[in-house]
Amino acid sequence: MNIVISVVICSHNPQPTYLDRVLEALKSQTLPRTQWELLLVDNASQQPLADSIDLSWHPHARHILEPQLGVVFARFRGLKESQGATSIFVDDDNVLNPDYLYHALKISENHPHLGAWGGQSTAEFQGGIPQEWTRPMWPLLAIAQCDQDVWSNLDLAETMPVGAGMCIRKPVAQKYIDLVQSDPRRLSLGRCGDLLLSCEDFDIALAALDVGLGLGRFSGLKLVHIMPIERLSERYLLKLVKGIVYSRAIMDFLRNRPQNQLSWRTKVRYFLSSLLMIPRDRRFLKATKQAQHLAAKQIQKMQIDPDDSTLALPVYQHVKI
Repeated sequence: MNIVISVVICSHNPQPTYLDRVLEALKSQTLPRTQWELLLVDNASQQPLADSIDLSWHPHARHILEPQLGVVFARFRGLKESQGATSIFVDDDNVLNPDYLYHALKISENHPHLGAWGGQSTAEFQGGIPQEWTRPMWPLLAIAQCDQDVWSNLDLAETMPVGAGMCIRKPVAQKYIDLVQSDPRRLSLGRCGDLLLSCEDFDIALAALDVGLGLGRFSGLKLVHIMPIERLSERYLLKLVKGIVYSRAIMDFLRNRPQNQLSWRTKVRYFLSSLLMIPRDRRFLKATKQAQHLAAKQIQKMQIDPDDSTLALPVYQHVKI
């Protein structure tokens, strides 16, 4: 069995019609099924996915149960179970272009200097029409566009792949597994039910830099990201911003990166500029500052008790939006 790619779908109580489309897109891949395996990681769904999702159409497909709720636990389990030289995260609302796996394989062959890479995703909103003011915030929902192929060996927004459709080379996956095993606090990053923590995908991607490989994004890797229009509500986006800002600060701490400390002059400038903002922008600025404050408090606790692997979660969990 020559498995070169492992497709890892992490799913918790999936929307059936979304997951059906995800699987239909995988059935249509141009890369022969003999060259890739399919892992469906059931992340503590109320109804076991193995009872309702038929994977018999694929010769190398497996159901995997991960009882610990949280996307980071599901992705960690998927990376540990995967056999391919490259693993690809496909969320249960990601519809891949038919040539996605083929392009991913060619990139792995033609760019051995890269450890993690992704492509571009187009949004398909269900249940309504997006309001124009939300458009600048779509990248926060893993909606990413790139007109040309870019890569680097630096932590740059332009070359950082997001979790949806991200490809991870085996040595990078192993490095991330080692990082988690040496510091389980990393498992407190990532979505968990309605808790919108994040950055576990960035932490995985940055493991490529840890092993001396680069990051990239490629225009030929395309997928459609299905999501309900409710994710563009101001309430949801405020919660999302808080989760991302908070999680990024925690991740930077776990990676021994310097924390940004604002001078009193900068704080005054922020305050004065906020007075000129429209009310909505002011609310998003407030959410950002609240998340930064909560992260700073949490980091202080983590410095006091570095062996407590649950510290990164509870403080944020009880924040009201």
